[in-house]
Amino acid sequence: MKKWTVDQAHSEIGFSVKHMMISKVKGSFGSYEAQVEADENNLENALIDFKIDVTSIDTNNEDRDNHLRSADFFDAEQHPYITFNATDIRKKDDDEYELEGDLTIKGVTRPAKFEAEYGGKATNPWGVEVVAYNVNGKINRKDFGLTWNQALETGGVLVGEDIKLNLEIQANPA
Repeated sequence: MKKWTVDQAHSEIGFSVKHMMISKVKGSFGSYEAQVEADENNLENALIDFKIDVTSIDTNNEDRDNHLRSADFFDAEQHPYITFNATDIRKKDDDEYELEGDLTIKGVTRPAKFEAEYGGKATNPWGVEVVAYNVNGKINRKDFGLTWNQALETGGVLVGEDIKLNLEIQANPA
């Protein structure tokens, strides 16, 4: 097994959520770190720990981002990080895995599942071998105490419950 670091310049932690029940708001987190120890060709015995800085949320709207950092949502002052610790990784086929682990948001820890696809290995211009993964999943924000919402006059609510997560990860040897 080899230790890896996530290359933030070539990675992204993104999410989307329904807005007004008809469209999607997308965003990302710009600051995060991960401890990964794995055989890049087989993740089954990997050790994966992610830590995301909640204050780095970016939805391309400063007022919305500040509201998301507030106690109505993430309460970044009291709970500055989202964490994920993989507890089980199963190979589904040559390049696909199912990751299970403990996801903690706003002080609430719950089991979460993600699908991961190995994107491959390449050598960067400086002669360093790097690997890439695409990770997808869906969580219900209310399961983590993110319950703020607003009813719409036309029926429905302002913010959807399901959050779709998409991580594009490029990792370099540590």
